[in-house]
Amino acid sequence: MVRRLHGRASAACATTVALLVCAASATGCSNSGAAAEDARSASGSLALLRQASAALVRAGSSRARTSMEMATGGTRVTIRGEGVYDFRGRLGRLTVTLPQDPTGAQEHRPITELLAAGALFMKNRGAGVPPDKWVRVDTATLSDGNLVTGGATDPYTAAELLRGVREATYVGRTEIDGTAVRHYRGITDIGRAARRAAEGDKGALRAAARGFATAEVPFDAYLDAEGRIRKLRQRFGFVNGDRKTTVAVTSTTVLYGFGAPAEVVLPAAGDIFAGKIAER
Repeated sequence: MVRRLHGRASAACATTVALLVCAASATGCSNSGAAAEDARSASGSLALLRQASAALVRAGSSRARTSMEMATGGTRVTIRGEGVYDFRGRLGRLTVTLPQDPTGAQEHRPITELLAAGALFMKNRGAGVPPDKWVRVDTATLSDGNLVTGGATDPYTAAELLRGVREATYVGRTEIDGTAVRHYRGITDIGRAARRAAEGDKGALRAAARGFATAEVPFDAYLDAEGRIRKLRQRFGFVNGDRKTTVAVTSTTVLYGFGAPAEVVLPAAGDIFAGKIAER
C-alpha cells in the first residue's frame, strides 16, 4: 500500500497575489494597489491562472466538492462528488453519487474513487466486481484523459488545464462560501496545457486533447487572495463513442478547507479486480 498524509503544517500560505504577479511580471510591483490593478489586466490574469495549480501545491491539501452535468438529446444528468485532496502527493479521495432514477429511488451505490497521478481506482464500479475489490484505470488510455469518465474531474488536473489558457478576462469581485475571490472567464487549450503540465498529468491531457470534440475549453475560475482556486467551472464537448454525437459536459470543482488532513491509501495489488466488468 501507498500511504500519504498531509496535515495543517502549511495551511497558511505566505505568497499573496501581489507576490505572484511580481514573480510573473518583468516590471515588478511597488504596492498592493498596483498588484490589484495588474491582477485585473490581461497579462496579470493570464499569469495568475497559469500558476493556479502551483498555488494549490503550496496550500498542500483541501476538501473538495465536484459536480458534473451532462446534456445530450434533451436529457440532463448531474453526478456529484465530495472528498479530500493532497496536492503535494497528487492523491485524492472522492465519494461520487450517481443520479436517482425518475421514481426517486437511488439506482447505484456511491462509488469511492481514489485519484492518483496517471491512475483512477474505483470501488462499487459496476456489476461483476466483488464488493471488496477495486477497478484500476490508466487515465492515459481513456479518450478523455479521465476529465469526464469518472464522473468527477481530478481537482489537480482541472487546475493544470489552466496552464493552457489562451485568453482570459477579469470579470470582477464576488464571494464563494464567504471568501472574497476574483472571477476570471476565458478559454484554455488542452494540448497547450499538456505541454506545460506536471509530468504525471501529461499523458492524460494528451489523450484528452485527441478525444474531445475541440481542444478549447471555456472556463470560469474564482481565485482567492493567495491565487488558490476556490471554484472552477469548465465546459467540455465530449464525443459519444457509440453514437458519435457530441455531449456537452460542465464540470465544477469547489475547493475549501485548505490544510485539512488528506489521507489516501491506494489499494494493494491483490485488492485490484482483474476480471471483466459486466454490462448492466
